[in-house]
Amino acid sequence: MSNMRVEKRTNVRNSIMRLFVVIVAVSFQIFWLLNLFGQLRFISPKIGQAINNLAILVALWIYGRDKNISINVPWMALILAFPMFGMGLYFLIGRTSLFNHVKEVYAHIDLFLYRYFHQDWSILEEMESVDIDSAKDAHLIWNCGHFPVYKDTAVTYYPEALEGFNAQIEDMKKAQHFIFIEYHAIEDGYSFGQMKEVLIERAAAGVEVRIFYDDMGSIGFLNKSFIKEMESYGIQCRVFNPIRPWILVFMNNRDHRKITVIDGQIGYTGGYNLAEEYFNRTHPYGYWKDTGIRLEGSAVRSMTLTFLEMWNATNPTHQAMANYLIAKPVPSKGFVQPYADSPLDDEYLGEDVYMSIVNHAKKYVYFVTPYLIITEEMTRVLTLAAKRGVDVRIITPGTPDKQLTYMFTQSFYRDLVRGGVRIFEYIPGFPHAKMCISDDTVATCGTINLDYRSLYLHFENGVYLSHVDCIAKMKKDFDHMFDLSKDVSEDYKGDINMIVRTWRAIVRLIAPLF
Repeated sequence: MSNMRVEKRTNVRNSIMRLFVVIVAVSFQIFWLLNLFGQLRFISPKIGQAINNLAILVALWIYGRDKNISINVPWMALILAFPMFGMGLYFLIGRTSLFNHVKEVYAHIDLFLYRYFHQDWSILEEMESVDIDSAKDAHLIWNCGHFPVYKDTAVTYYPEALEGFNAQIEDMKKAQHFIFIEYHAIEDGYSFGQMKEVLIERAAAGVEVRIFYDDMGSIGFLNKSFIKEMESYGIQCRVFNPIRPWILVFMNNRDHRKITVIDGQIGYTGGYNLAEEYFNRTHPYGYWKDTGIRLEGSAVRSMTLTFLEMWNATNPTHQAMANYLIAKPVPSKGFVQPYADSPLDDEYLGEDVYMSIVNHAKKYVYFVTPYLIITEEMTRVLTLAAKRGVDVRIITPGTPDKQLTYMFTQSFYRDLVRGGVRIFEYIPGFPHAKMCISDDTVATCGTINLDYRSLYLHFENGVYLSHVDCIAKMKKDFDHMFDLSKDVSEDYKGDINMIVRTWRAIVRLIAPLF
C-alpha cells in the first residue's frame, strides 16, 4: 500500500513538473518575441512613431469588433499604453481567428450532431401556456444553442457534492450499455478510486466506458500514464487540449464541463469535479460547498450529444447514434432543458441565459458563484432588476481559493450594491456551486460561473429548469446558504478615497485579461 501511495505522489510531481516546464517554455517564447519586436522602435524615431500609429489603428479595429465592449476595452488600454507589448500579446493570444481550424473541426461535428437535436413544438406551446417568460428563455436556448426543451424528465437535486457522487456510483453499478464521463478535473485518489472500481467492473462485464478530462484541470491530479491504465481495463480514455510547451492560443480555452451519462437514460451535472476537496475529504479553503443534479428521462438525450461533441472533436469516431440516444420518458412535472456553451461560436449562451432569467424575475433572483467577474452589460441587468424592486442576491466565497481572483471579485461589489444588489459572503468556506434561481419557478444548475472565463473562454454546460418540483429544494438550500453567510453590502456602499477607487478601477480593467 505504501509503495502505491509513493508512486501516485511521484506521478503528481511529474505532472506538476510538466506544467512548470510548459509555463517556462511558453513564457520564454512570449518574452523573446516581445523583446525582438520591442527593439524595432529604438532603431529610429520614424519606426517608433509608426508603431504608435499602428497601435491606434489596432485599438480602433478591436473597438469595432463584434465582441463585448468589456472584453475589448482592456485590450485597447493595454495596446495604447504599451504599444509593442500590448500588440504582441494580443496577436499571440487575443485573436480568436488564431484557432479558426479548431472552429472548423467543431462546426463539422456539430453539423452532424444537430440532426439529432429535435424540438417538439407542442412542448414549447404547453410551456407558453404555463409560463410565458420561461418559454421565452427556452426559445432563447433553442435559437442560440439548438438545445431543445423536454418534458418527461425526473430531476433530483443534491445540496452536497458527496450526495450526488454517491448516487452516481450506485447508478453506474446498474449500467448495462454505456457510461460516459466528462470532467474538468479528475484526481486519482480515494474518491475517484471508488468510482474507478465500478467502472472497471462494468467494463469487464461488457459495458462501454469512456472517460474524458481536461489536461489543465487535471494536471495536478493525474499523470499521462492514467490513460494507459484505463485502457488496460478496457476503458476508453481521452484528454482534452493537452498542454504544450509552445505558444498555442487554444490552450487558453478549457473544457470546464461536468457530465456523466449512464445508458443514455440517466445524466448528472453540477459544480463538482472528481477530486477530494469537492467532497470535503480535504479542506484547503474551509468547507467546500458544491451541488449537483440528476436527470432521468428524455432530456438526457441532449447531455449524451453534448458529451459526444467533445469526444469526437479530439478524434472523430464513427458510431451508430441509435445505440446511445435511447432515453425513455419518465412522467414528471415541469420542463427541463440541458444546454452547453462554447467559446468557438458568436453566442454567449451561458451569460444570455442568466441575463434572461434576471430580466424576467418579478420577486427575486439569487446566484451562487465562486467568482464574480462580470461585464458591464451583466452589471446593468442585475442593478436594473434591483431598481425595479426585485430582490437580487449573489453569494460569493468567504474563504477564496485564489487571492488574485478574490481581489477581482471584490472590485465588482461597489457598483452592484450601490445599484441595489445584495452581496453575501459564505462564512464556512468556499462555495463552488454555480446556480441561479428565480421566483420559485425557474432555476439553473451546472458549471457556469459568473466570470469571464466561464462566460467567454471555456466549454461549459448547464440545465435550465422550469416548474420542476426540485426547485423548492434548491430554494431551501439557498436560504440555508444565506443563513451561513454575511451580508457585506453595506461595507461597499460608502464613498472611498481616490487611491482605493483608482486601484479598483485598474483591477476591474485588467480582470478580463486573466
